[in-house]
Formats: sequence, C-alpha cells, structure tokens
Amino acid sequence: MSIRLGDIAPDFKAETTQGPISFHEWLGDSWGMLFSHPADFTPVCTTELGKTALLKGEFEKKGVKVIAVSVDDLASHNKWVPDIEEVNGVKMNFPIIADSEKVVAGLYDMIHPNASEKATVRSVFIIGPDKKVKLTLTYPASTGRNFQELLRVIDSLQLTAEYSVATPADWKDGDDAIVVPSISTADAILKFPKGVKEVKPYLRYTPQPNK
Repeated sequence: MSIRLGDIAPDFKAETTQGPISFHEWLGDSWGMLFSHPADFTPVCTTELGKTALLKGEFEKKGVKVIAVSVDDLASHNKWVPDIEEVNGVKMNFPIIADSEKVVAGLYDMIHPNASEKATVRSVFIIGPDKKVKLTLTYPASTGRNFQELLRVIDSLQLTAEYSVATPADWKDGDDAIVVPSISTADAILKFPKGVKEVKPYLRYTPQPNK
C-alpha cells in the first residue's frame, strides 16, 4: 500500500524497546516522526539512531515524538541498543519497534523489491496531530538521513499549518515566509501586520508570523 500526503497514517499495535504500543494512542495529540531501518547491527542505522537520541530534546521542543522501526525482533533490538549507546555516547531515549513479521513495513510500503527483496528502505513519515501524513521521504539503504533537514521541514510544516504562508528554497526557522497565492496583496497587508514585500504579484514575502 502506498502512503500519500494527507492520508491517515496506518494504526498498528507493536512491541518496542520501551514496551507495547498502539501507534495512534502513543502519538496522542503530538506530531510524530516514524522512520525505518533496513536491519539491526548495520553501520548507517547505528549512526542514525544515535543522532536521533542526541537530538531528541530538539524534537521535543517542537512537540514531536520520534519512533524507529526495524524488521528484526525485540531481542535483537535490545542487544543492539548498547552498541548504539557506545558508538554515539548517548542513552537510547526513544522506542524502536520490533517488526520481524514486517507488518509495519507493509502498512507503510517500506520494502521496495527492486531495491531489496528483504530490507526496508530508509523511509521517514512526519505525522500531524490529526494523524495525517504531512511529509514522506525515502532514501536508499546506503544513504543516511540528514536530521537537521528533518528538523527544518518540521519547522516549515508546523508554520504553514497555522498560517497562510509557504516557505521558500533553503528556508530555515526565522527567515521570511511567502504569502500563499490565494491571498490578495491587499488582504495580505491586513493579515500580516509585520509587513508584506511584493517581488512579483505572485511572490510576496512577510516576516515569519510566529516570531
């Protein structure tokens, strides 16, 4: 099953390194980031999970819960965790889903047979408080993710969910945003009291509204 933007993120029950969960219940009213790993005891995954643990406080500031999934069993995960902690100098502080039956991998279309018949791709799903999928990213198994970019896109998703703006190329938190085309310039001037700069009739900038 292919997951598209705006779809309700599939719910599931699973065992994790922090106990059993029901996914939607675990998310509650928070944003969430679900990200997959091809297998335990693999080098790229070990660095990614450590980086996520190091950045967990940054995700929490944005109201985002993080959870990983790997198609190995819970015993394997628990044996792997000490390696992650040792290599990255961090304590694992978020759950890893055990998915030996590939239930979650199937629900979220994480196995791409033309890339690998067995291993999952490196998929990322950002999920909103409404349980809808807001962003998907898919990397090959060989390429580690840029977690600063994931934090950046979360900033953009949360900003644009609350205000009638979009974010331009290379935008980062604190930069000017773009007024969406559906709002006239006259209305934008009223809506955004910090100011509106018109570059083209269809390209108007305003200081980030929530700063």
